[in-house]
Amino acid sequence: MEVWASGLVVNIHLPSDDAAEPHLIVEDHFGTEYTLQESATVGSRNLQVFTPSVPPGTRSLTIRSADDGGARPVVTFAVPLMAVPEPQPEPREAGGSPATAADESYQPDLRRPA
Repeated sequence: MEVWASGLVVNIHLPSDDAAEPHLIVEDHFGTEYTLQESATVGSRNLQVFTPSVPPGTRSLTIRSADDGGARPVVTFAVPLMAVPEPQPEPREAGGSPATAADESYQPDLRRPA
């Protein structure tokens, strides 16, 4: 399971290259509705992308299998707390105006591991 600012990615190892794509349900303890957006199977790996991302304060995610008509639990993950960076003062140029750094526009999408 990967937790991104834009959503969740579940990476599943299938028993064989021609195995059926599993039907999964993702849940958290808040009751957030996670919706499958897309799925891709490459060989024996299946990647399923769900949205939205986890809300702040989420402590666990549970993946359930809905293939057999039920929703049996498959695995539950603990979600580590995300470190919130301290606000940084804007650097100033010699003339007193804010400096612009070349890397300030880069904002990584990765939110926290799960």
